[in-house]
This record gives sequence, structure tokens and C-alpha cells, in this order.
Amino acid sequence: MRSLFAPMMTLMIAGCGVSPEPPASTPELAVAPDISVRRAQFVPQTVSAETGHLSEGDREALRHLVVAAEATGEIFALQAWAGNPAFAPRVAALAGPDAEAAKDYYRIMVGPWDRLDHHTPFLGDMPHPPGAGYYPEDLTAEEFNAWLEAHPDDREAFTSLHTLIRRDGDRLVAVPYSEAFAEPLERAAEAMRAAAAATDNPSLERFLELRADAFQNDDYFESDMAWMDLDSAIEVVIGPYETYEDGLFGYKAAFECFLCVVQPADSERLAVFKAELPFLEANLPIPDEHKNPNRGSESPIRVADELLATGDTRAGVQTLAFNLPNDERVREAKGSKKVLLKNVMQAKYEGILMPIAEAVLPAEELDRMSFEAFFQFVLHHELSHGIGPGQITVDGRATEVRLELKDLYSAFEEAKADTLGVFNIYALVDRGVMAPEILDSLPWTYTAGIFRTTRFGVAEAHGLGMVLQTNFLLAKGAVEITPEGRFRPVAERFEAAFRDLAHELLMIQAEGDYAAAVGFVERYGTVDPAMVAAIDRLAGIPVDIDPVFPFADAQE
Repeated sequence: MRSLFAPMMTLMIAGCGVSPEPPASTPELAVAPDISVRRAQFVPQTVSAETGHLSEGDREALRHLVVAAEATGEIFALQAWAGNPAFAPRVAALAGPDAEAAKDYYRIMVGPWDRLDHHTPFLGDMPHPPGAGYYPEDLTAEEFNAWLEAHPDDREAFTSLHTLIRRDGDRLVAVPYSEAFAEPLERAAEAMRAAAAATDNPSLERFLELRADAFQNDDYFESDMAWMDLDSAIEVVIGPYETYEDGLFGYKAAFECFLCVVQPADSERLAVFKAELPFLEANLPIPDEHKNPNRGSESPIRVADELLATGDTRAGVQTLAFNLPNDERVREAKGSKKVLLKNVMQAKYEGILMPIAEAVLPAEELDRMSFEAFFQFVLHHELSHGIGPGQITVDGRATEVRLELKDLYSAFEEAKADTLGVFNIYALVDRGVMAPEILDSLPWTYTAGIFRTTRFGVAEAHGLGMVLQTNFLLAKGAVEITPEGRFRPVAERFEAAFRDLAHELLMIQAEGDYAAAVGFVERYGTVDPAMVAAIDRLAGIPVDIDPVFPFADAQE
């Protein structure tokens, strides 16, 4: 199986002047005794797509984009932990029966901490820095906030998506990504310009040229706008986007890349939902003053097959779909684009979700599951990221939900998207846009999905978001636990319960109420013992896939 992480680390080590062999005095790393079990949670799965129908120019562009993608993977490894370059040789030197499992798990986790287990170490004993590689490891939230109180002119740069925070003597300074990651960004930009020259698609050429410029000036607005206009057989996402990795504040964006081939027939089938976004915004169960009718409604929907994923999206659990960009200015002007990764979804549904359903649902109700319900739920989850509060006003101050909810933003945004994903399907059925048959399987498919997501752990945004939902639904009686410990949806209570949950989550976002978010987590953020028992029954089922990308292999 090919490892993108090993060559990536070799390049990082060389660039940082770190010896490829650990010093003789370096103590051997302690390896978690259950490392083989942890590694087995991720099953190797080939993820491929047909590219023969692409033009020769697009096939050549893809070859260059693989180079750019691998550079973003290098950058993310530094964002995940600035110590990765120095640590990698110690991992490479491991020997013994657990060595290969430990090396592979380090590759999957992009560091020595288990993303499925509250970021606890599985190599060594160093605690995980909550600010990952974005901040000095000894920096506390109190020190950061005190600095901004004393230096208010630094606020914009310090809270920017695209800076690292570093110490300079007794000062804190913000270092732009273009400076901090200059060498890999230059390689990525060069490869993207070569891809732009190769493609015969003008919209792809324009996006790649603008994104290459953004890598060197940290201004992503124009390239995000161009990405929204991309009309190409190739769907490429490359750059800093999600803020999950920043556990200190949720301010900093992580680099990632998706290389995909668009599936036009499936994309056309789902285009009808684009026209419904204004209705869905107007239908949100919150007062009108908190709704966001000015967001752009272009919001293209794409179904694609993945060829390669690197960086943030490759670490740990694999992405099923995405809704980007996150820049509120772009969302106001053009909405956001939803991309569903059908080949990844199919692999997870068959290899993971159905075995989970067999373990957690009542046996007699397994036939209520359907891939179509899973597919539509993921789609409407992504659509729901593009509606609701974004730019808000708190105490007369213009701000964003992201900035006000800080470290809890990602979990609440994922919980909101899940909740509205279900709520909006019911609304579209009532409106006559979707066939009512989807409701015959949605509650069961959602309920099985609880456990697919909760297994990621409450330290991860999606996992915590799902625990919040589940406990709320249990309290509302929309999900019940059978005497045998199985979880059963109470379908007739689903719509009302999801309306209530949507209201609570959206109001916390609309008011930018961090204290209310903390209180909600205190009420609903603990894993129920029955959920723990159900999760324990899933021990033999992989948590996720460990994708193998034959297309990228063929480019070496």
C-alpha cells in the first residue's frame, strides 16, 4: 500500500535540516500496547475513478495537480504539529512486532496522537497541544487574549485564517502562511501553473492561476470566487479551508486537497435542490431577524469520484462530502458549492454503515436502511452548511459565528448541518420537491449513522456534534433504546424533534453565545452508557477506510 506520508516526511526532514537517523541517545518511543487493534480500525480500500473520457490536456493537468496535492500534505503535517519533522525519524527507527502498525498509524493520524481517542498519545507520552502547530505549544488562551487586550491592532492578523502565531523574544507575532510555508507553497504554485497551462478548460485554468497567486499572497477571495464558477470535468479543491485542527480557538485554516472527476448525470439529478435554498433559509425555525436571505444562491451541487485526497482531509476519518468555501464574503456573493464523493460514500455505506446497522438497529428493521437515504442525508448536510447565521452582530459589533463560538464552533456547525439535513428533507417532502418514500428509510439510516460518526470520538468535531444530537433526540423520545440495547428511531417524532434541535443550535449561533454553547455541551455532550455499550459491539467493524489511490500511484 502506497504511503503519501513517508515521502512527505522525508522532504520535510530534508528541508528542516533534521538528521534522518535519531541520535543514539534518543530513548526508544513507547508504543501503545493495543496499536495493532487501533491500526485495524482503518481498512485499506481502493478508491479510484475513470479518467479515460477526459481530454489529454485534463489528464496532463491531473498529473501536475498530484504534485501540488502532495505539497499541501507536507504543509498540513506541519500544521498538525510543528514537531513532526523531528519526530518522524524516531518513528522510522521503531523495531519489533508492533513497529509496522505504529508507523502506519502515525501516517494515518499525521502525528503521534490518536484522533479517535481524545488526541491521547499512542507513541510516547507527550500531551497533544490544543493549538496543534498553529501556536507555540506553551501558549494558553489566557495569554493570547491578554496579548490582544494589550495590542488591539494585532487582532485582525492574530485571528486570521492564514497566519501562524509564534514567539519573537517576549513578543507574540503573526506569520503569514506564504512566509511560514514558502518552499512547499512555491512547489504547489509551480505545479498548478503547469496544470493551468495543460488544461483546455478556461474556468479550470483561471482558478488554478488565481489559486497559485493566493499561495504566495495569502489572499484567497478571488480564487474562491473563481472556484465557485468552475465548470470542468475535473473538480479540484486545494488550499487552506477547515478550522477543525485548531483546538485552541478554531481560527486557523488547514491545508487540504481533493482531486476528483465529476459525474455529470448524478450532478444533474440533484441540481433541483439549488433552487430551493432561498426557501430552506426562509423556513429555518428561528426569528426572521436571524435569517440570512442575502447569501448567494448559486450554490452548485456536484457529484464526483475521488482520485486523491491529501492534507487535512486525509488525516484520520475520510471525508464523504464537502461544502466550500468557508469565506462568508464568497457565501454572501455566490453561496457555496456542495461536492459529494460518491465512490467514497459507496465504500463506506457497504463496508462500514451496513455492518454497524446490523449491530445497533433492531434486526427486524434492518430492511429500512437505504443508500439513497444516506446519499440524500449527506447532500442535505452539506447544503445546510450554506444556510443559517454566518455574519452576525453581537453587542453592536459585526462579527462571525466562527469567531464567537471559538473552539466549539466546528462541533456546533457540524451538529447544525446534520440537524438541518434531516429537518430540510422533511420540509422538501412537505413541499412536494422530494418523494415521500425517502422518509421510509431516513430515520433508520440516520440512526445507524449516529454510531458511524460517534466512533470518531467526542474530541473530534463531527463526533461531539453527533453526541449532542443523539442525547437531545433521546430526551425528546425521537430515538429510543430497546431492552436489548438496540437503538430504534421513533419516526413519528422525528420531524418535531429535529425542528426543536435546529432552533436551539441556530439560536446559539445567531446570538454568538459561547456561554450557551458551553451549557449545551454540559447538558448533552456526555456519551450515554447505552451508546458506549453499542459502540463496544462494533469492535470488529472498521471505523473508516484507509484509502489507496491507484491514480496517484501511477504518477510516480
